[in-house]
Amino acid sequence: MATPNYQRRFQNPAVFVCDIQEAFRKSIFEFDKVVKTTSKLLRAATVLQIPIFVTTQNRARLGDTVAELQPYLAAASGLVKADADKTRFSMYVGPIAGYFPSTTTTAAAHEVVIVGIEAHICVTQTALDLLAAGHRVFILADGVSSSSREEVGVALARLRQAGAVVTTSESWIYECMGDAAAGEFKEMVKLVKETGPDSKAALQGLLGGSTVGIRSSI
Repeated sequence: MATPNYQRRFQNPAVFVCDIQEAFRKSIFEFDKVVKTTSKLLRAATVLQIPIFVTTQNRARLGDTVAELQPYLAAASGLVKADADKTRFSMYVGPIAGYFPSTTTTAAAHEVVIVGIEAHICVTQTALDLLAAGHRVFILADGVSSSSREEVGVALARLRQAGAVVTTSESWIYECMGDAAAGEFKEMVKLVKETGPDSKAALQGLLGGSTVGIRSSI
């Protein structure tokens, strides 16, 4: 039986993985939770065939993207469009910005989901640059953090006010599909169930039961 016709809610999705490096492991609040959510997102992106963009901040000094994410990046190698090192506090740098030129039309806009660190610095400046270029931005509340826990809620609130959508990994995955008729639906349901405990722990750990920065956003 033919799969029913359906239209994805996102026409030009992209995944941004911001500076999840070894040197930050001990200094970032709930770093392991960010890594687990990012792993989930990369697995989903691989199934859904979504382009992936990765950055490191001063890699020579701060190290590569953490080892836990390397297998998922390798599995998605054909989808990784850029793995850029930078000193700027934004992922919107030459090798990546070229994929996301400024636009004033909805059809040309990309839907970019961001995970990584730090929420109030590189994640914020990346989001602001993308918004200024006319793209839609989604921040995963279970996938971003900072060295100071208190900075995270402030950053999420600011980004929401700036026009970004603050949401969760599960919500974003289902919104990306948009329809249970999607051929990947069963595999996504399996992934969501498998990662459910980690996602709950990430939300509890990173948000601590607070809705600061996400109220009225998801």
